[in-house]
Amino acid sequence: MQLSINGVSHEFDIDEDMPLLWVLRDELKLTGTKFGCGGGFCGACTIHLDGQPMRGCLTPARFAVGKQITTIEGLSENGDHPLQKAWVEHNVPQCGYCQSGQLMSAAALLATNASPSDAEIDRAMTGNLCRCGTYPRIKAAIKTAAGKNVADNRGGKD
Repeated sequence: MQLSINGVSHEFDIDEDMPLLWVLRDELKLTGTKFGCGGGFCGACTIHLDGQPMRGCLTPARFAVGKQITTIEGLSENGDHPLQKAWVEHNVPQCGYCQSGQLMSAAALLATNASPSDAEIDRAMTGNLCRCGTYPRIKAAIKTAAGKNVADNRGGKD
């Protein structure tokens, strides 16, 4: 099976029903995409498939043949994507476990909507759970990356 991941073609001898999450983590050692719930509920395993956010734990490898898979490692080679910079500026991560999924969902949103409203951000980020509750900082970081003026939500002032 041939899969295109972060712009590089890879050949795999795997079961076609293997979830993409395991292809990424176990076969390629791309561990930025996290295993959370295994049922598609938490969003920690969010990746892009042809630019659309997908849950890697639920998506079988066969579904990705002929499509472009993008992981958090492929979002930006140097960690300088506007969202990654905004995440740091707003001190978004606490434990950090959900953050790759959060970033991938936010990146998919901004790729299709350069100036999302609060409601559009909420809708796009639904299903990405953060046990630390950094949702206000996530929203502020998305607005910063979109070039909007936001109130200062840094330093735990959620």
